[in-house]
Amino acid sequence: MELLPYILDLAGTFVFALSGAMAGVKHRLDVFGILVLSFAAANTGGITRDVLIGAVPPGAINDWHYLGVSLLAGLITFYFPAAITQRWSPVLVFDAAGLALFAVSGAQKALVYGLNPVMATLLGMLTGIGGGMARDVLLAKIPTVLRAELYAVAALAGAAIVVIANMLQLPSPAAALVGAALCFGLRVMAIKYGWRLPVAATRRRRGRDPGSNPQPPPEDAG
Repeated sequence: MELLPYILDLAGTFVFALSGAMAGVKHRLDVFGILVLSFAAANTGGITRDVLIGAVPPGAINDWHYLGVSLLAGLITFYFPAAITQRWSPVLVFDAAGLALFAVSGAQKALVYGLNPVMATLLGMLTGIGGGMARDVLLAKIPTVLRAELYAVAALAGAAIVVIANMLQLPSPAAALVGAALCFGLRVMAIKYGWRLPVAATRRRRGRDPGSNPQPPPEDAG
């Protein structure tokens, strides 16, 4: 029961580390900055999950494989950035893959530690979105989960498949594969077609509020 979440964790660590490293390359960070971003993106979600379920010290700190995988991905990206360039933005593609793997591994590990189905699903989502949030915050960006197309929803769907399969006593490897595929597919399709949750509608006022700058906008000036 514990081997599958561990394997999924390492796989998710690697691809999320690639997404963090590629974001660092895009923002022209030095090698140290890329490695820091690689580790943060790859392990923040897992560390948060482990702390919440009482698996301390967290695996990312207690097991050197997590650090090794993160640094390996960061160095590969630093020295060979063109080798992992994809048709779509590589940051988004690797982020989607990491989101899928961590969502199912988070749900799996939560179930192993005896959490109820609802909380296991939510913890799977949290595991998936944590790394991307840390990456974006370190780059001074609004986290993708707060503005992008079907991010947390995709993680919830993948985690829910794992939890439902566990309740029905279906094979865990098959459930993890289906859940990861669903999460990844939803995220990629959302990126491609612009699927997103509703945003608040705002009305543009014709007149200016009292006390606003009376000068005309730049395009009207002169």
